[in-house]
Amino acid sequence: MTEQAAFQDPRLAELDGFTVTMDVAHQRADITLDRPPYNVVSMLARDQLRLVFEALDEDNRVRIIVVAGKGEHFSSGGNIKGFLEASPEHVSHLAWNIAAPARCSKPVIAANRGYCFGVGFELSLACDFRIATDTTRYALPEQKLGQIPGSGGSARLQKMVGVTRTKNIVMRSKRITGQEAYDWGIASEIVADADLEKAVDALVEELIGFSPLAQRTAKKLLNDTDDALLSTAIELEGHCYSRLRTSEDFREGVLAFHEKRAPAFVGR
Repeated sequence: MTEQAAFQDPRLAELDGFTVTMDVAHQRADITLDRPPYNVVSMLARDQLRLVFEALDEDNRVRIIVVAGKGEHFSSGGNIKGFLEASPEHVSHLAWNIAAPARCSKPVIAANRGYCFGVGFELSLACDFRIATDTTRYALPEQKLGQIPGSGGSARLQKMVGVTRTKNIVMRSKRITGQEAYDWGIASEIVADADLEKAVDALVEELIGFSPLAQRTAKKLLNDTDDALLSTAIELEGHCYSRLRTSEDFREGVLAFHEKRAPAFVGR
């Protein structure tokens, strides 16, 4: 059963342009951008999204978080006028706020259809999985405003696709299709637009079948070693592997394998 999420933080008493629902039976929380028709993300929403991710990260009922947009588009980007009205101090926190999905210890899925521009693209890039459709269009159009991406877009994209493709996207404000994003390794999957929700549901069900502890460990390891030397990454991987060997989940996984049954992981 899906229900509206309730937060103790008074700053989340009234969400600005998005909703948060929880399906406890499926250990899932959904953050849905909801400012039709293009789901523009306000400056306040960026602050609140960070707080929501932090709260969901602490909620033991939640294993997987899904970020989506209501209607035909994920998000056309941010509130342009808001940049002129915001203080330099507030603007300096934008990248930290939008990086919240990456800092979250739990798997985060971005369901991208239609426009996924500007901060919408940057928010998606901070997620662990991006599912695109044949209607998806990704872009970082800040050059058209005399600006550059300011919430991690160019940096994350360059890590994924290299400097040449990133320059083409950033310096030309070039849109790319969901198929291109999949071919280049930006999108984890591409499906027909009508199948997006079904694909997200399937990925959620797949992910909750794994050990929560092993997933948290894998996510942190991969994030922390993204720009590390190979020797450093291998060393850290070995330490994480060794630590997981002492976990209840690893013991359960081994027993389940030999007993030819599904494991019952507990996250310890």
